[in-house]
Amino acid sequence: MLLLQVKKAWNKVFSSIRTSMIVSFSILIVSALLVFLVVSLNYTQDRILNNSISYTTQIIDLINTDIDSYIDYMENISLLVSNNNDVQQYLFGQTTSSAQQKTIFERIQAQFKTVMESRKDISNVVVFSNQGRSLVNTGNDELNQNISLYDLEWAMEAIKRENGTSLSSSHVQNLVKNKYQWVVTLSRAIRNPYTNERAGLFFIDLNYDIISDLCENNSMGERGYIYILDKDGRIIYHPQQQLLYSGLKEERIEEILESKTSYFVTNEGTDSRLYTISRSEKTGWTIVGVAYTDELMKGKEETQLIYLFTAGILFMIAVITATLLSSTITKPIKVLKNSMKEVEKGNFESASITLHSNNEIGSLSNSFNVMTEEIQNLMQQNIYEQRQKRKSELRALQSQINPHFLYNTLDSIIWMAEGGRNTEVVLMTSSLAKLMRQSFSNQAETVSIEKEVEYVRSYLTIQKMRYKDKLEFEIKIDQDIRQIEIVKLILQPLVENAIYHGIKYKEEIGLIQIEGLECDGKIQLIIKDNGAGMNAETLEHILDEKKENKHSNGVGVYNVHMRLQLYYGPQYGVRYESVLGEGTKVTVTIPGRG
Repeated sequence: MLLLQVKKAWNKVFSSIRTSMIVSFSILIVSALLVFLVVSLNYTQDRILNNSISYTTQIIDLINTDIDSYIDYMENISLLVSNNNDVQQYLFGQTTSSAQQKTIFERIQAQFKTVMESRKDISNVVVFSNQGRSLVNTGNDELNQNISLYDLEWAMEAIKRENGTSLSSSHVQNLVKNKYQWVVTLSRAIRNPYTNERAGLFFIDLNYDIISDLCENNSMGERGYIYILDKDGRIIYHPQQQLLYSGLKEERIEEILESKTSYFVTNEGTDSRLYTISRSEKTGWTIVGVAYTDELMKGKEETQLIYLFTAGILFMIAVITATLLSSTITKPIKVLKNSMKEVEKGNFESASITLHSNNEIGSLSNSFNVMTEEIQNLMQQNIYEQRQKRKSELRALQSQINPHFLYNTLDSIIWMAEGGRNTEVVLMTSSLAKLMRQSFSNQAETVSIEKEVEYVRSYLTIQKMRYKDKLEFEIKIDQDIRQIEIVKLILQPLVENAIYHGIKYKEEIGLIQIEGLECDGKIQLIIKDNGAGMNAETLEHILDEKKENKHSNGVGVYNVHMRLQLYYGPQYGVRYESVLGEGTKVTVTIPGRG
């Protein structure tokens, strides 16, 4: 009897569609909110931890990038010094008089003084040869005669290295007399121009001013910190370095070196820590960020309360909305359904609803009409915006500039000016002015092939002076195509790529040939070099998009290829051919005069 009465009461409650909708919506909403709360509360800690990992990873990667840029800058200094004629003449010159030798010594001394006074992070700047000639800092210091160069691991590594620099771990520099400082040494072998042997050494001792600033100015929480390891796991920098050396503090160095991921979390109760790892391919160093998880999880309880509060508000809003809509939603629902089918077919004009009602459904029908009209407008607007986006992307890609080339060129001009090579200073400055004038003065997307070629000629003139007798170039452009328009700044990035990845590492003289002609109704601009070439795998991915990097060289092959395809279409662009050890050929194809 009781069961029958309950069944009748239940049927009476659900005899109304409005009541059925309210109860059904309420059950669904409560179920959804319960699932939401359970999932959210269970995974709040993981989400906070993941966000913390992402944040600390960005910090560590940024520090790694900044350190790589810093080492790049010091490598440029070492390259300029080791290739400097005055330095080579002073270390190995055999025919210069005492007066000439003194003049050369004073010029080098002035240059070293400029470096020491402008860079507080440099402890020592030294050049010396196996002939016994040396210059230490500004000339007031001298080498420690009790230390043999061949007993120093970092020095021997630099002398044995065929090209490039050697970066030591942290050590006490005892090669400079009476200056025993903890430093990181960047060294480069100097070749004797008369014998072509690596018979000298240039090195810069870097103190920890820049490195400590980079590490200490990035927050890892109140107790967190950042430290640096070399490739063998030795400490290069640590904010508590004295505690490590005295054995009062230990780090998980072995676990960090063996880690296959970019982070791991230790389980030590209140001292649990998040270790974030970033390894540099350039220096071999590992940047480690240490953050305490109890600091990362400070907002966990607040987040859980927000979830509960939000769920309660959403439930109340949903129940009220369901109650208001349920009384009027059933009658005009078919009209809305039919209109929506027209919208699904794309018939926006015939989807307009005419309902004479002042309730929620009437407003909904008006909103539906506004929505369909707005969708039409948005579709038209989207088409227009896509066209504008293409133009914006083209301008954005075209506006990228390589600052490293400008910095290196200005450094070269400074060195030549200090060396008294005024004619070369004038020529390089003039070429740089032409280069900059064309880069910034013309706002048009295209220029004539003739102007583009003149632009790259100025660039090659500068590079030829920078690399002295290691670079030659030839340019041959058919007269018939010189006035044809082309997207600006196309050739220079490709030529730059040929120099830095092909010619730069070549012992003999490098040759770059540029040819322009019209073939089968298309314009072809061909760049050939006799550099290092590429293997099949590198060639296969040469046009892939590379991750942007603050210390990358040039605008990039992908940039050039994309600009050409955006402007002319997918059938045009850049094509590479290369043989490892023999050289590379790049063909730029654009539409012809027809």
